[in-house]
Amino acid sequence: MRIESATLNDCHAIAAVHVETWQVAYQAFLPAAYLASLSVEKRAGQWQDFLTRFPGQLLVARRDARILGFIAYGPCRDQGAPGDRAEIWSIYVHPGAWSSGAGRRLWLAALKRLRGSGYRSVSLWVIAGNERAIRFYSRAGFVAEPATRGTFEIDGTTLEDIRYVYRINGDLTLDR
Repeated sequence: MRIESATLNDCHAIAAVHVETWQVAYQAFLPAAYLASLSVEKRAGQWQDFLTRFPGQLLVARRDARILGFIAYGPCRDQGAPGDRAEIWSIYVHPGAWSSGAGRRLWLAALKRLRGSGYRSVSLWVIAGNERAIRFYSRAGFVAEPATRGTFEIDGTTLEDIRYVYRINGDLTLDR
């Protein structure tokens, strides 16, 4: 498995992973009709736009020619966030590659880049009750900030999310 920067040629495969992962991971949270309506083509266009606007901030996990997952990151978008805080904007691994180490390798590659850019902490938002994701983030060293709960709506369904934060220390080792 290789972790590398995404290219425009990867956007359709990234979109396919994105849609298929949502359809499995969020079936307990979102209406089945909404999940079934997700479009790989539409998402591919969104990822092309993202990659054009934020080059180098989208990594993929690749085994041979197949993309197993991806991570997008950059400066924290939260209002009032410290300037030295980054954010994981999106991280998804295809359900067929869950527990393969792809997610961890993506996270560690992004963390190495973020640390090299001078960030001191990294945040992300996770849907409350998404136990699989919460376990992953907790094992990676993220800590919940329960006071930062928020809500958002998708297709008429209100969801609650919680911010998690990872503090980067000076003697970071990527082998833990």
